Amino acid sequence: MSFASIPDLILEPMIRAALMEDLGSYGDVTTRAVIGDDVTYVAKINARADAVVSGMQVARIAFHLVDPSLEVETHVADGQHCTAEQSLMTIKGRAASILSGERVALNFAGRLTGIATMTASFVAETKGTNTRVTCTRKTTPGLRLVEKLAVLHGGGFNHRYSLSDAILIKDNHIAAAGGVRAVLEATKAHASHMMAVEIEVDRLDQLAEVLEVGGASVVLLDNMDNDTLREAVSLVDGRMITEASGNVRRDRIASIAATGVDYISSGALTHSAPTIDLGLDF
Repeated sequence: MSFASIPDLILEPMIRAALMEDLGSYGDVTTRAVIGDDVTYVAKINARADAVVSGMQVARIAFHLVDPSLEVETHVADGQHCTAEQSLMTIKGRAASILSGERVALNFAGRLTGIATMTASFVAETKGTNTRVTCTRKTTPGLRLVEKLAVLHGGGFNHRYSLSDAILIKDNHIAAAGGVRAVLEATKAHASHMMAVEIEVDRLDQLAEVLEVGGASVVLLDNMDNDTLREAVSLVDGRMITEASGNVRRDRIASIAATGVDYISSGALTHSAPTIDLGLDF
């Protein structure tokens, strides 16, 4: 599957900040001391494990921010599978520039490839169902955009990007506002018609009240066992989008999907994905 790239302009500030953090106040003193400006080289980013690739666009931007004259060729696009020892990218040009951008490029690409790979393993567990796997806002501060992009590369879907994207009424909102009816009535009175509304419930009696009052188009079924999820889907009967969340591990995905929920959301996709080992070899 091919993916439309986010414009480089949007990603550049995040990548530039990472480069500034790594280069410090005086640049790469090691490289400047031992590598001449006229030394050129060819380097490759190679995978050390089978994976679903993400972060190639980010790595390319990182190298070009260090040195726009570097020639960068991507061999495995974001969203594609790779095998161990496969070359993902070739970088040609000044050796000093390649070395100065290496760590930031690899940090991003390894992290994002890990997220894409873990997401793909979750999605594989939903095979034969219509259930979709989606991420949450449990992302690394400052990296949400690219981490959610990696979820897409792994075949998953994105939940809201920020608090301003949609109304998501959670248990603490319900407690503070005085109950399910109170929050839904307030939402109907004040929310724009363009704003999607989701409400979290953890009991079937709450779900029944949501269906009675109305005002939400998505219900988040939180920390329910599979039997309760199945009852909830039956109770909703297609009137709302259903999302299962809480205690979602890969070994539970197939059984949760079998309950008939529309979405399974998991924070683990972004907060617990292992980084994939990628190396830059001269």
